Order: sequence, then C-alpha cells, then structure tokens
Amino acid sequence: MTKKKTWVRALLLVLGSVVLLAVIALGLGLMLAERKMQRTVNVPAQPLALREDAASVERGRYLFASRGCVDCHGATGTGRTFVDDGSLVIAGPNITTGPGGVVAAYQPVDWVRAIRHGVNPQGRPLMIMPSEDYNRFTDDDLASLVAYVRSLPPGNGQGATVKLPLPVKALYGYGAIRDAAARIDHSLPPQQPVPEGVTPEHGKYVANMCIGCHGENLAGGKIPGGPPDWPPASRLPPGEGSAMVRYPDAEALIAMFRSGKRPDGTAVQVMPFESLREMSETDLRALYLYLKGLPGKG
Repeated sequence: MTKKKTWVRALLLVLGSVVLLAVIALGLGLMLAERKMQRTVNVPAQPLALREDAASVERGRYLFASRGCVDCHGATGTGRTFVDDGSLVIAGPNITTGPGGVVAAYQPVDWVRAIRHGVNPQGRPLMIMPSEDYNRFTDDDLASLVAYVRSLPPGNGQGATVKLPLPVKALYGYGAIRDAAARIDHSLPPQQPVPEGVTPEHGKYVANMCIGCHGENLAGGKIPGGPPDWPPASRLPPGEGSAMVRYPDAEALIAMFRSGKRPDGTAVQVMPFESLREMSETDLRALYLYLKGLPGKG
C-alpha cells in the first residue's frame, strides 16, 4: 500500500470516527432533552385568590396587552404562531375556555404555577412560557392578569407547538439552553407592591419584563432559545456597548417603544413592539429612570 493510500485511509477513519461521535452525541442530547422535558418541577406555589371585579379585569387587560402576552397568545387569547423558521416552529396555546384551550380545568394554584413558575398543572416545564419575565409580578398584578384572561370569550385554538431543530434540542438536553423553569429562583417570595409612579423603584419593577431576553442583570447577549438569525439582546447598563447611549432622554426611549425604531431611524429587531407600544407613559418614564441609574457592570 502506498503512503498516499495509507494517508487517505487514515483520514477517512478519522472523519468516520468524528461523524460517529457526533451522531452519538446528538442522540444522547436528544435523549436527555426528552427526559428534561418530562421532569417534574416542584414549586412552592400558593393558590391565587381569583377576582372578577372591573378594576382587576382592566388592570389585567393592560398587563396582557403590554407585557408580551399578545405576542404569544394573540389579542383574543386563542393562540398564535410567533416563530416559523422551517425547522423551528413555536406557537403559543389557546388560553381561553373554548375548544382546544389549555386552561379550562385550571385550579387557582395552576395559574400561579404556569405564569410565575413556568410549569403546567402536572409540574412539567412549559417550554415556551417566559415566566422569568412574570415571576416578580406582585400578587395584585398576577391576580389581575388572571382575571382578564378568565374573562376572555371562549374561542377555537390549540395547545402549544414547540418544534426545535435537532441540534437545538440536543443543546437543550445538555443544558446549554434552559427553559424558564430552570432559570427561575422558585424560592423567592412574591414581590411586594411598589407605588406606581415615575420613580426608579417602579421602573425596576417594570424592568422585570426585560429579563427573559436581556438577562438577569440586563447585560444582553444571545437570547435563550431564539432562532440562530436573531441578533443578541442589547446591553442596557452603562459601559461599552450599552444601547442606552442612544437615548439621551425619556422621550427618545418612548419614541422607540412606540415606533420600533432607534433615534437614527433604523429598526429594532426581535423586540415585541406589538405589546411594548401599549406600555403607559408612566411605566416607560419610570423604566428610563431605572435603566439610566443602573451600575456600570452586568
């Protein structure tokens, strides 16, 4: 056998071994992912006192419209496909009591598990529920949001759809991508109410809705579970690369939330402006104060 043939054979052997190891790693990752999806997450959830009064329903309507619920569940609550990238399909479920709805049998404690902790009534993780954004809801806001959802007219829809590319699913299995239930500190007690107003304290409460994309410290980076073509979330604290340098005052930030465009006219990608444009001026001005006061690290 010539040296050339020996070299080619050795190369093919190495390549074959690499492919075999990749297939084994992928298979193991998929197995781990299935196991992780079926795990039970025990959370210290307390039953929610259900409400039906007009003030609670109206507050819940505002939260539903402005905190991202519309983007996943649609304006009528009957569900919506919000990512369809061929191999990646993600759809929020019908949360009305109509045909295909997933909440008809919910007990008071189940609303807390789903919204605040990201688990279903059986304790399984809700793969697409961004509960890290809602975990710090006060009891009043959580009860108000539930009051509004329960008031929605019954409509036709279906359950959640989560179709992940095999490599992404394997990464989830290995822990490189985590679901909300794995990212939340379930031992934290409900947040105490903060007076609503144009204050950094209220702005910090509003900023809880940003955690899912921008991270616990709002430092930005790759959005967990997002499609490969999604840009990273912006850094919000002061420092190199902070997006806040573009917004010299609250008016500039409010204009971006209303239009989906930066001050220079370029479009901001990924952010759910269908919801964000519904935020009140009080919430946005308070958010601006909080973000401008963040320490320069994250």
